[in-house]
Amino acid sequence: MKAVRIHEDGGPDVLRYDDVPDPKPGPGDVLVELRAASLNRLDVFVRRGLPSVPKPRILGADGAGLVRALGEGVDGFAPGERVVINPGLDHGDGRITVIGEHTDGTHCELIAVPAANVYRIPDGLSFEEAAAFPLVFETAYRMLVTKARLQPGEWVLIWGIGSGLATAALAVAKALGARVIVTSSSKQKLARATDELGADAGVEHTGGDVRERVKEVVSGPGVDVVVEHVGEATWATSLAVLRPGGRVAVCGATTGPNPPAQLHRIWWKQLTIHGSTMGTKEDFEGAYELVASGRARPVVDRVFPLSEARAAHEHLESGRQLGKVVLAIPA
Repeated sequence: MKAVRIHEDGGPDVLRYDDVPDPKPGPGDVLVELRAASLNRLDVFVRRGLPSVPKPRILGADGAGLVRALGEGVDGFAPGERVVINPGLDHGDGRITVIGEHTDGTHCELIAVPAANVYRIPDGLSFEEAAAFPLVFETAYRMLVTKARLQPGEWVLIWGIGSGLATAALAVAKALGARVIVTSSSKQKLARATDELGADAGVEHTGGDVRERVKEVVSGPGVDVVVEHVGEATWATSLAVLRPGGRVAVCGATTGPNPPAQLHRIWWKQLTIHGSTMGTKEDFEGAYELVASGRARPVVDRVFPLSEARAAHEHLESGRQLGKVVLAIPA
């Protein structure tokens, strides 16, 4: 089969479109013939060596396709069924590892995964849309539902609406009845978020005072929840825009993990900080239900052929996207 692999850490130039042996399903596995796979920031970090993984390694956490074969002891699926993969591998001892980081991933033509990680694609969803939702929707669901306990009518601030995580968080928050403010440096992205994706307000974070603009929008002391995945560049403002007793859910720090702590804001406003990584099977299934019911829908920005994975990585790293970058995998 064909697969996109790294043999060394580095930039997009280290991606190779390789011929590799076809995987075989072991006991309890499903062999999936992939039709689409999406990119995540995780793929960029793994490619760069953050963390460095054993090589060669096939990248990719998210994938959707057709059941090719069943391993010993597997029932409930039939060859040819359209399926999507939950990228979180639950080891039953509290550890959850990720396909594409801790194992070979989905940027390939075939993958064998545990049957417990395979779900039927909801009706009305294309392969590309199905491949676009698992990791980011699972992450957003855990942040907003499991951790922050978001309630209908609450205000949420989501930084950087161009990213896959941010568009997923917007979809999940709106499905739960929350009101959402999104930020971007792009007026075009803000317009799309408010006009097409349901955001209640957009704030251009490169101009003016984000804190004051947010308080104008909510007509009060601040928002209830902040979705924080940027880190050093936004942390102080995230704490400043929260109302007293507010919550911030943190899943990443793309601009750096060590901002000034701002401890005085945390104790004075009695804030709660929730750390959140990936999600459990229950988190995935909660996100899956929102997508399957039509209450939330993934946003696909652009689709590249699997053979053009390098261009897809370059597009993701450019920051031009709004939503998920997807790889189409030919039959």
